[in-house]
Amino acid sequence: MFTSISGRSVLVTGGTKGIGKGLAAGFAAEGARVVITGRDAELGERTAAGLTAAGGAVWYAAGDVSDPASCAAVVAAARERHGGLDVLCCNAGIFPAAPLDEMTPAQLDDVLSVNLKGTIFMVQAALQALQESGHGRVIVTSSITGPVTGFTGWTAYGASKAGQLGFIRSAALELARSGITINAILPGNIATEGLDELGEDYLRSMEAAIPMRHLGSVADIANAALFFATDEAAYITGQTLVIDGGQIIPESLEAMG
Repeated sequence: MFTSISGRSVLVTGGTKGIGKGLAAGFAAEGARVVITGRDAELGERTAAGLTAAGGAVWYAAGDVSDPASCAAVVAAARERHGGLDVLCCNAGIFPAAPLDEMTPAQLDDVLSVNLKGTIFMVQAALQALQESGHGRVIVTSSITGPVTGFTGWTAYGASKAGQLGFIRSAALELARSGITINAILPGNIATEGLDELGEDYLRSMEAAIPMRHLGSVADIANAALFFATDEAAYITGQTLVIDGGQIIPESLEAMG
């Protein structure tokens, strides 16, 4: 059995939908007190209300991870509401597609500002609170795209996600001095609201590339994050965990038989 994380203070960036909403739901279901943040206030309030109605303790704080001052304000809000911060889930991310020969400097800046710089800014903002926690945890939502695989049109996204892993490995050395761990989860294809508009044919083609023949769920990612947040995971830092149903294993569709 794992030590309960009930009552611990958790901050989830990009927690208003998709994987972030799943992370918030997973922590709330275990009794943690959760603050979610994102740029869409209406969606954030609605998500927090829905998760609270389902039995959790979830609040929304407006925030933009690409802005260091906003990151500091969100951390301050979580500390004020919960008396501290134990777990930071750096999940906020954007993934606009653009061919390399058409990608503009502004598009590249947007992706790197949210996905990579936003992760770094949030960790910087949360450092003192995580040190005071005594069991501080940072959990980064990266991706198989970039660190392991590639996808046409996602050069900026892939670079940002690979950059996150470079960051956690060096950050792990610095954070270890304060007993804080930092690890990353690398999701494969996960069923979220964003896939609904892509159509049934696209979803079937995605499933065909996964040995387990189905997309992952947001709960699959939340379960991994919950483990990294436990006391039992206190000796794990600077590491990555791929959750993809075996997608990165076969060298071709034929290899799956």
